[in-house]
Amino acid sequence: MKKILILNGPNLNMTGIRKKNVYGSETLKQINDELKIYGKANGAKLDFFQSNHEGDIIDVIHESRYSYDGVVINAGAYTHYSYAIHDAIEAVNEYTPFVEVHMSNIHEREDFRKISVITDVCIKQISGYGKDSYKMGIDLLLEII
Repeated sequence: MKKILILNGPNLNMTGIRKKNVYGSETLKQINDELKIYGKANGAKLDFFQSNHEGDIIDVIHESRYSYDGVVINAGAYTHYSYAIHDAIEAVNEYTPFVEVHMSNIHEREDFRKISVITDVCIKQISGYGKDSYKMGIDLLLEII
């Protein structure tokens, strides 16, 4: 069974509370519970990590090299400006593939959200499919790992 990390960045702990018209009304826990079942049904053991702290996310990215076959990352706002997260992914992506996901379509939102500084170190960006963006990221990883 493949081991995949679902890694969520800042404010994603507020999913279901914040901007329901953009992110939906399900909480991150509800989404993670559904993803856990989805992963198991597709031959993957999923672990979950969410933090509002850039350094904690970077530490988990570094550690992923030893612990996971792949990572689905929704870096939240860090997507748009964290070169530190970019560099952390770049440091380990030779060993652990990353798929960037977003529940909303970042290309149809505010101008600052249209730019991702992590896309070029991830296998692919999946954006705009709600919680299914995570499922699509899991599927892609399972195809290549």
